[in-house]
Amino acid sequence: MLKDLVSRNRSYRRFREATAIELTTLRALVELARMSASARNLQPLRYVLCCEPVTNARIFGCLAWAGYLTEWPGPGEGERPTGYIVVLSDRTLSQTYAGVDAGLAMQNLLLGAVERGLGGCIIASVRRDALRTILDIPEQFEILYVVALGEPSETVTLEEVGPAGDVKYWRDRESVHHVPKRRLADVILDERGA
Repeated sequence: MLKDLVSRNRSYRRFREATAIELTTLRALVELARMSASARNLQPLRYVLCCEPVTNARIFGCLAWAGYLTEWPGPGEGERPTGYIVVLSDRTLSQTYAGVDAGLAMQNLLLGAVERGLGGCIIASVRRDALRTILDIPEQFEILYVVALGEPSETVTLEEVGPAGDVKYWRDRESVHHVPKRRLADVILDERGA
């Protein structure tokens, strides 16, 4: 059921590093992203795929993890992603709606990952100049996001936003990652109909 798949599609930040991702899997996930809707059907998105450990380590060094968890520097040895998909926009095709296109594409990509028993995290806090150099990305491509992928090694649970309205995610003593979500009644502003 789609609702179950969407519910399991969380931002995972710790992975079983011993479980490798194959390039064929990354290609299959980009195939799902490729089929997403695109503003004016310009299809400006391009992707760099990596599941090679040495380059993965260099990509990892360009990323910032979990801004709300200020005491946590990110996944440690043994719990880092085993695959990355760097989402780019070809500036010669479109500079207007690339963010919308990327959101649609990454949702498809991550739902496909969850369906395969994987998980991921969309990372926008990226040292883009360093990443461009590491991956030799031409200037015509804007680096939008990095999607980190792997077999999750953490539990992520959804809960209702509390009375104070705090939406910050947090971890308990057992390292369960808690993600507050607003109630349906809080996000529907108006309803009209039978």
